[in-house]
Amino acid sequence: MPAIPATLIPGDGIGPEVMEAAVAVVEATGVEFDWDRQEAGMDAFEETGDPLPQATIDSIERTRLAYKGPLTTPVGTGFRSINVKIRQLFDLYANVRPCETLPNTKGPFENVDLVLYRENTEGLYAGIEYFDEKNQIADSIARHTRTGCERIIKFAFKDAQLRGRKRLTLVHKANILKQTGGMFLSIGRQIAEENPGIEFDDRIVDNMAMQLVIHPEDYDSIVTTNLFGDILSDLMSGLVGGLGVTGSANIGDDCAVFEAVHGSAPDIAGKGIANPTAVIRSGEMMLKYLGKDAAAEAIRKALHDVYSDPAGLTADLGGTATTAEFGARVADRVRAHIAA
Repeated sequence: MPAIPATLIPGDGIGPEVMEAAVAVVEATGVEFDWDRQEAGMDAFEETGDPLPQATIDSIERTRLAYKGPLTTPVGTGFRSINVKIRQLFDLYANVRPCETLPNTKGPFENVDLVLYRENTEGLYAGIEYFDEKNQIADSIARHTRTGCERIIKFAFKDAQLRGRKRLTLVHKANILKQTGGMFLSIGRQIAEENPGIEFDDRIVDNMAMQLVIHPEDYDSIVTTNLFGDILSDLMSGLVGGLGVTGSANIGDDCAVFEAVHGSAPDIAGKGIANPTAVIRSGEMMLKYLGKDAAAEAIRKALHDVYSDPAGLTADLGGTATTAEFGARVADRVRAHIAA
């Protein structure tokens, strides 16, 4: 079969190191990619004056598939999030964040297995903001459309069914946000009637946050709006060891970007100690998206194998492996599972 065209964005800080390890793991499955390496983020901004160069946009437009490392976003000032811009440019309306416990992580719970579906292009992240200089008043408008609500909820039901999930919980704040939250909830209830094979319920977001840190085993899959999804997905990552061990996908109707959602960690860049698990898991998601289920499952099993030996982990989890050594171990286990 011909190689699969894909845009490869190494990212900032530790990005190039963790992406090199992750690409080696993905390629160990035997699935061939035709990588088009492009730049984005702070490094691209310093080199070209543009944090998302046109060449990178053109590449994603051509390949319709990108594999991306972490990018630096200035806090409070500077350019807006490149991650958000990519999602909006390519209408990647579904952010998918699985959280599954690996052995020997530092999460407070065992056997967590959750998936969160986050609306990815609307809400407060639509970027509709105003500042009244005279009165020193800042306004942000959360824009929700019926189309946006419908498509993320339909996506969540469909993907949950494909994953064999039994329950979908819709998270909202309809008790206070009567129009935006109310519309999201009412649409969810309508779509649930069309999907009787999955149990449906809803939770108010603050209660959901509490429930997840007390009884995460009571939940299965979750669908919510942009801001709530941003917060809850990080909370869920904390249940299984942090952002360094969870993957992420941004999916539209005909384009997808798979990425690490942790920071670029410039303080440890170049030291060879960063944990590449998050981007490896994103690579697993990419392969599943492409219909390469056996390859994706080989990566999932390989990670569980490697995590079973604490000494083989990176320093953040108490091990002694370098980024490259960890990636090589996972790649070896991938090849073993493919051959079995």
